[in-house]
Amino acid sequence: MSSDGGQKTAILSVYDKTGLLDLAKGLQDRGVKMLASGGTARMMREANFPVEDISTITKAPEMLGGRVKTLHPAVHGGILARDLASDAKDLAEHSIDKIDYVVCNLYPFSETVAKINVTIPEAVEEIDIGGVTLLRAAAKNHSRVTIISDPKDYHDFLTELEKHGEVSEKSRQMYALKAFEQTAEYDTAISDFFRKKYASDGAQQLALRYGANPHQKPATVFMKDSKLPFKVLCGAPGYINLLDALNAWPLVKELSQALNYPAAASFKHVSPAGAAIGVPLSEVERKVYMVDDIDGIESSGLAQAYARARGADRMSSFGDMIALSTEVDVPTAKIISREVSDGVIAPKYSDEALEILKKKKGGKYLILEIDPEYEPPATETRSVYGINLRQHRNDARISPSDTFNTIITPKDSGPLPESALRDLTVATIALKYTQSNSVCYALNGQVIGLGAGQQSRIHCTRLAGDKADNWWLRFHERTLSIKWKKGIKRASKSNAIDMLCSGSVPESGIEREDFEANFEEGQVPQSFSAEERKAFLEKLSEVAVSSDAFFPFIDNVFRAARSGAKYIAAPTGSQNDQPVFDTAEKLGITFVEQHIRLFHH
Repeated sequence: MSSDGGQKTAILSVYDKTGLLDLAKGLQDRGVKMLASGGTARMMREANFPVEDISTITKAPEMLGGRVKTLHPAVHGGILARDLASDAKDLAEHSIDKIDYVVCNLYPFSETVAKINVTIPEAVEEIDIGGVTLLRAAAKNHSRVTIISDPKDYHDFLTELEKHGEVSEKSRQMYALKAFEQTAEYDTAISDFFRKKYASDGAQQLALRYGANPHQKPATVFMKDSKLPFKVLCGAPGYINLLDALNAWPLVKELSQALNYPAAASFKHVSPAGAAIGVPLSEVERKVYMVDDIDGIESSGLAQAYARARGADRMSSFGDMIALSTEVDVPTAKIISREVSDGVIAPKYSDEALEILKKKKGGKYLILEIDPEYEPPATETRSVYGINLRQHRNDARISPSDTFNTIITPKDSGPLPESALRDLTVATIALKYTQSNSVCYALNGQVIGLGAGQQSRIHCTRLAGDKADNWWLRFHERTLSIKWKKGIKRASKSNAIDMLCSGSVPESGIEREDFEANFEEGQVPQSFSAEERKAFLEKLSEVAVSSDAFFPFIDNVFRAARSGAKYIAAPTGSQNDQPVFDTAEKLGITFVEQHIRLFHH
């Protein structure tokens, strides 16, 4: 491991000179020959340490204003040489000595580009070439060479030399790892700077309004090595807009591929408020979803899909991010144009539909066009509290033909009907993109109730069931026949209907007065009695329920049954699986084992 003649040799080339003289003293005490470049050599020499300029071995002066200092075979041959006879022969032929230690840190590129109004030429001059090459060469040959790239490591390095006379293999490995991480981070900083300068027009990078909150600035979205897979056709995206859009798009893409229907999703805060496929709407459904006056809706599967997705839970969909699986047509654009929404993502827009949407929000409505052929990498990484997490992307495939074939109860059950397979598929794919824990109720090709982000499974089941009940009561004749006061806005109508159907109509006071102000004089709808609610909810049936993980207790089955559950799909593995299966059978519910847990965070 030593240089020829037994004396060890170190090359020092540092921008950050913290601790340099203490390091030089330690190396001198160990009898290490020291070679240094430029300012490093000057500082050591002024402190009376024996140091030689690197030019004494390269026989070439620094040139180009310091751009070329250490790039020479005499330097890198000495660093990269292995303990092999063939390498020793090459070194001897060219009179090159081995280098044992390399001490190097880099020009402060990140600090330079962080300065206000830094120019590209200024940044370019801070791109270290020779230093990075020293780091990589020494780190590559860490089986023999020790690379010290952090002044914080000087003390431990010298202590190990003093105690043992050499650097252990484990220490060399960790120093090399640090050096590789530093060069990777350095290159990332450089590419980030030039991506911002050369490709921040939306090609590879795009500035966002702010992060999750207005005080979290700056915020950007970017891709490495390729263009962004979407274009901004109108508006300016925010951080949460994109979190919603990039979760909602794969949901509708997968729904459409699995069921061969146009699909739509209404997203809020990284969970779907609703999701659906384009099953034709009945006349009553068009009224419930407030689209009975949309021309051409009956011929647009996409418009009917979004009417279902938005109509599932109009309160939660207020201000949504919309995802649509196919080209946006005029009927779909007309529905969107009159709803409160933050934006839409789709693979294509007809010219007329695009013009309709561009007029929304005073011309600031967010319109994203996604490349339908884009496939994300198999591995995904995220940073939490400065710590990186990496996992294989959840590419589990949910399909009606393959996912729901294991029927647990009843034992003698035949194949599930197509409607059940369809609705279980809708519910399960929706869960794949819902914050866990989550439970989803589906019917008629759409989500009708979704419980997201609850720590307790039963609270998911209750929340989703309550939403499903609310959805169903909107089909009650009393709800359908409401007489609205002229000029009442859609959001106010949705809120009043929600209060009526959820049983939360205020009894008195100014809140009651506010509620009554929505209706024609003398036409305030009467609240549903407990008996009326029970009688109408008993008519809800054939509901498909899916869970992103197993049901730990039978209370989930009881609650699902109260909202018309006929089919339940969930993973198994709980100690209480059998009681859950038995309860489902007693209640006439078909329980299907869904083999894939679908936690999403």
